[in-house]
Amino acid sequence: MNVAILVLSCLMAALAAAPQFTRPNFPDRPFVAILRDERQNLGDGTFSYVFVFGIRESRVGYPGSKGQTNMQGSYRFPVESGFRADSLLSFYLPPPPAQAVEQIRVAEEF
Repeated sequence: MNVAILVLSCLMAALAAAPQFTRPNFPDRPFVAILRDERQNLGDGTFSYVFVFGIRESRVGYPGSKGQTNMQGSYRFPVESGFRADSLLSFYLPPPPAQAVEQIRVAEEF
């Protein structure tokens, strides 16, 4: 009986500690698995990586003549219904002031 309780307790602890494949900020979007993650860093500013999770991003970097790291890379993403930038940080312009709308209306009459 004690062994059964111990085994059951261990299983429940393992389930509680298992990664939860939910995204708290985006619960309606599916979890995306990482398909490829290759990284190399030589420590002198030279690096390369490839990261694939549906979107593919690759980049290489090498030291520049003035201490900077020069980078070059690309990314690809599948387009099903067109690209749509979706962010909580999207930029929206406020409506123009009434006097600007009136000036545009007057200018269009000429």
